Amino acid sequence: MQATADRALERAWEVLESVPDPEIPVVSIRELGILRDVRRAADGQIEVVITPTYSGCPAMSQIAEDVAHALDVAELAPYRIATTLTPAWTTDWITDEAREKLRAYGIAPPTGNCGSGTVQAGEQPITFMPKPLPVPACPHCGSHHTERLAQFGSTACKALYRCIDCREPFDYFKPY
Repeated sequence: MQATADRALERAWEVLESVPDPEIPVVSIRELGILRDVRRAADGQIEVVITPTYSGCPAMSQIAEDVAHALDVAELAPYRIATTLTPAWTTDWITDEAREKLRAYGIAPPTGNCGSGTVQAGEQPITFMPKPLPVPACPHCGSHHTERLAQFGSTACKALYRCIDCREPFDYFKPY
């Protein structure tokens, strides 16, 4: 039974690898760090754990539907999908390959590191002054000569920028 269960979990990871983010279809939910775990629950069911990019993310119901559809097509029932808010998602979880895919798609990936790995469990960092964000490079021409037009872009997790050199607008995936 254990060998069969392990194959089912491996197959579930493989299947879910191809589930795209509904807002940015060039990257998978695993590449964005939304897919947190695929495990065997105490009752034997496959449990898929997902974390939203922010607590009010409207795409989470669509992501859950897409995960369910992928598992159904692969005949991996029974399963359940659990959404967890802790630890909170961070742009540090975006893979390097996803950052390149975002850039090629015309979205400037988040710059820097949020330091999400430095906080110990149970600690709550306090920030009195926002740290200055690095200027994002234009995903079209690579120039750092850019300006923010709006704090929010096509979604709440992105800001709207414009390149001053090539004049192209672009979304910037905000680091947090």
